[in-house]
Parts: sequence; structure tokens; C-alpha cells
Amino acid sequence: MSNNSKESNFVPYVSASRSLPELTVTAIILGIILAVIFGAANAYLGLLIGLTVSASIPAAVISMAILRGVFRRNSILENNIVQTMTTAGEAIGAGAVFTLPALFLWKVPVSQGLIMFIVLTGGFLGVFMMVPLRQLLIVREHETLPYPEGTACAEVLKSGEEGGTSAKLIGIGLAIGGVVKALGDGFKLFKTEVETGISHFKNAVVGLDAFPSLLGVGYIIGPRVAGEMLGGGLLAWVVLIPAISFFGSGSAHAIFPADVPISKLDAWGIWDSYIRYIGAGAVATGGLITLVKTIPTLVGSAIATIKGVQANRGQLKAGSLRTEKDMPAKYVWIGILLIILIIAFTPFTDVGIIGAIAIAVFGFLFVTVASRIVGVVGSSSSPVSGMTIATLLIVTLIYKATGFTGMNGMVAALTVAAIVCTALAVAGDVSQDLKTGYIVGGTPWKQQVAMMIGVVASASVIGFILILMNKAYVMGSPALPAPKAALMKILAEGVLGSDLPWTLIFIGAAIAITLEFFGLNSLVVAVGIYLPVHTSAPIMFGGFVRYFVERSAKTKEERKLRVDRGTLFASGLIAGESLIGVVIAILIAAGVSIPDAAKSASNLLPFILFLILAGLLWFVSNKGKNQNV
Repeated sequence: MSNNSKESNFVPYVSASRSLPELTVTAIILGIILAVIFGAANAYLGLLIGLTVSASIPAAVISMAILRGVFRRNSILENNIVQTMTTAGEAIGAGAVFTLPALFLWKVPVSQGLIMFIVLTGGFLGVFMMVPLRQLLIVREHETLPYPEGTACAEVLKSGEEGGTSAKLIGIGLAIGGVVKALGDGFKLFKTEVETGISHFKNAVVGLDAFPSLLGVGYIIGPRVAGEMLGGGLLAWVVLIPAISFFGSGSAHAIFPADVPISKLDAWGIWDSYIRYIGAGAVATGGLITLVKTIPTLVGSAIATIKGVQANRGQLKAGSLRTEKDMPAKYVWIGILLIILIIAFTPFTDVGIIGAIAIAVFGFLFVTVASRIVGVVGSSSSPVSGMTIATLLIVTLIYKATGFTGMNGMVAALTVAAIVCTALAVAGDVSQDLKTGYIVGGTPWKQQVAMMIGVVASASVIGFILILMNKAYVMGSPALPAPKAALMKILAEGVLGSDLPWTLIFIGAAIAITLEFFGLNSLVVAVGIYLPVHTSAPIMFGGFVRYFVERSAKTKEERKLRVDRGTLFASGLIAGESLIGVVIAILIAAGVSIPDAAKSASNLLPFILFLILAGLLWFVSNKGKNQNV
């Protein structure tokens, strides 16, 4: 009962007896706008590199700046509602782009209605399934589950006086990222890809996509993760591609899966025909390894949750205080039941009763354990990929055993995985948001309603964005690799569909296992193998900037100030480029003439511009010395 005593002594920033503006029309409108913006930005980023970034702190900062600076409103609870809705957009974007682009890769007719149905049902399940867990995980275990992103966001909200300066950093980064993207990929004043071969080293290539968003991502994830990703890229482009080129140079026959001899393939041709399958095997294995490594945590989380429910039986109901009121339980369980029934019998999908049951079982199982895991390690370290891969593999095997195969079976299995993936992403984010609300004194049911509004807002446009992106850039192309979704496609095909180059996939799996013995994060390195090295190189530049910023700080407090400033500016770079990328896609889809080639073919110009951008990120970060963020 020690947790109970700790809980009773906790006093939120806004006490339960106070009633501040919270779920207001202004907060809802602003939250919808930011949910759509950050949902679109994360969709673009996920399609580009298979990673997304947290939107809660940038959203909280922007919310404070607008509500205080424009509307002269000073309610921390309104700001909390806005960031809650924004993270819904981020989660919907992640759940969609990690799975649904596989439909485009299969050339399956995809409608906005289908995409909206999938992400809406997944998003609502993520919210509903987390509601019964709030009292146990957020309240009863407040002292033992820190929920790092949620706690950090609460601190930003509490120190709200810094909103103006911080919002300027995001705004400046957004403008710069957008302008660079527009000039490079819109007006084509210069090419955005730098590439060079290595003398006397056939088909060994190094390159760099001079994208502000990738620089920002590298800064946020830090030098270690960025370095492991670049290591994967170098392994593919400086080791595997030249090796395949060398050993296949004397062959006059095409070797499956390529349809031309290796001797006639350049580096990009070898990457497309062989490396992507090796990378897919490595990513799948890395995801499963991540899941296996967390099995003790998964089992421990499930056991702890069951014990917690039993120990607190009768005490987990919503209390009478404002800060204790969740959505009514009967509506939550009715909502879950209705969604599962709709999924089972809807004409939108063909998952059937088996698929609906799988969604209910895996959804609740993984949401329960994932909500506890993110409380310890944070949302960015949650094994969502591994749990989605496990769901897809199990469901495809069940479908195969019941005779549901071919393209229809693959699409149905992917749909199940997409709904579960979206539910996991939303549940992880709503867990962090409810932690923020618990600390600042928010009203739980209002946050839960706000999350659902954010889900609807983002789900309404995510299909439009995916269809536009495919039309403008083509899913699976070097411009838009959609790595996680391409992996889902390969796995479904491997179990239910066409023949695959299993030897290449097994080579990738063996590489991932070997990397684990080296003490590396196999999933991160595997993503680097799968993506062109041109993508991981600029991420490493961002990691370098973060490294030097941290090393130059004299105290822990100074280091935090600098990193926080850089993170906000980097978030702006990501959002600015991503949004202009969506705008360019809209223009292309509308038939607006976009130049085919860059007016300047120089490698030097984009590289210099990228270095200037990296220097600017370093300068902005170091302005944090002895100043408030």
C-alpha cells in the first residue's frame, strides 16, 4: 500500500479545487491545427527514414506562445489540451506510415476512406484501452513509472514564462527548413543530393541528402544512434555493394531477384535488387530481437498490471475530484466492443472475425504492456516495430492455416497489423499525456476526449497525405523509401504470397544477430542498411553537432539548456521541411509544373549550404549558455 500513501501526498500544479479554462473552443481549434501539421510532418519523416519524433514539447511551446501572446490567455490546462491533441496527430502519422504504404507498393487501390477507417479504429482503441489503466499506471505508480516525455512536457508547461523565446526558436527553424526545401526540391535551384564514387573502388558510393529535417533528426536522437545508423549505411554502400559487384562481375546471367546481370548494374541497381532484401531481413530480425529482449519486461509488466488490478480492486474507480474523473467505464467498454464488431463485419476491410479477434487480443495485450514500458524507457524506446511484426507474422500464419492466402490474405493481415500498430502508437502517447496532465492538474476525461478529437482530425487528412505522397514521389522509391512499410510487405509476401529471395533475407537476419553480439542496436543499424547511405549521412552530421554542443558545456545545467534550445530549433527544421514537402506534393498532384532537374548540378553548393545549416544549429544551441531556454 506504499503507492497509495505516496499518491495521497501528491499535489498537482493546479489543485483539484481550482477550475481553469481547459477543453475550450480555442484550445480545440489550435489543437486540431497542430495535430494536422505535426501529423503531416511525422508522416513525411516516417516515409523518408522510418522514424518519427515527439511533438509534445514543441506543441506545448507553440501553444503557450499563441494562447498567451495572441489571445492573452494564461491557462496551463488549455496548453496541456493542445499538446495532448497534437501528439494524437504524431501517433496517427506513425501508425499509418509504418504499415499502410505497403498497400501502395502492392498497387492495391487505396481510398482515403479505407485509410481513415483503419487509423480511426486503431486510434480509438488506443485511447479506450488506456483509460482503464490510468488509475493503476499513472496514479498508483506515480513514483515508480516516470514516463520521461510526459514528465519533461509537464516541466515545460510549468515553466511557461519561457514560451515566447522557445516558440521563436521553433518558428525560425520552421522557416529555414521550409525555405531550403522550397528552393531545393521546389524551385530546383540546386540539387539536394550529394554523391561521389570512390576512386579505384568499383560501385563504392558515399552521398548525402542535404535535407534540414535529417540534420534535425540527427541532433534529436544524438550521436550514438546516428552513428549506428550511418554504420549500417556504410556497411551496405562501401562493403556489401562493392562485394556483390566484384563477385558478380564475371557473370553473364541475371541472378534472382535481379533481371539483368550484376555486371550491368551500378550501385543503385545493386541496392535496389539485392541490398533492400538484406536490409529487410536485418530490420525484421532486429525488430524481433528488440521484442525478445523486452520479453522479461513484457511479462513483468503484464504480471505487475494484473497484480496491481487485484491489489487495488475496488479502488481504481474514478473519484469525485476533478483530477480523478476518467471517461465513464461503461462507455469505454461499449466503445471497444462496438469497434471490434465494426472491424469484423465492415465492408471497408476483409479481416473477418479472426482478424477482429486478433486485433482485440493483441491490441489489449500489447497496449497494456506498452503503456507500462513507455513509463520506464519512454515512447521512443518502445518496441512498437517488434510488436507490429509479431502481430503480422502470427496473423498471416493463422490466415494461411485457414486457407486465406493470396493478395486478399496479405492485405487483410496488413490491415490487422496497421490497426494494432496505430493503437500502440496512440496508447504510448496518451500514456505520456496523461502523466503530464496528472502532474499539472489536468482533468483526465477532458484529456481523453481531446486525444480522440486529435485522432479524428489527423485521421481525416492522413489518407489524403499518403495518396498525395505516392502520386508525387512514388512509395518505395529512393525519394520515399517507406522502410517500415516495405518490410511489412516483404514479410506478408514471404508467408502468404509470392516467392522471395530468402537467402538474401537470411543474410540480413544473420547480420542483425552478429551486430547484437558486437553490442550494437541491431534494429538501428539495420535501418541504416536498408536506407541509402545518403539518408543516414546527414543524420550523423546532426549527431556530431549534438556531440560538440554537449562537450562544450561546462555544467550539467548549461548542457541541458543548450540541448533544449537545439532540440526546439531542430524540431522547427523538421516541421518546416516536412510541411513544404507536403505542399510540393499537392502542387505536383494538381498539375503545377515543377522543374525536372536542378539548375545547378554542383555537389559543392548543397554541401556548403548543409554545413552552414549545421553551423547555425550549433550556434543556436550554444546561445543557451547562462540564459533561459
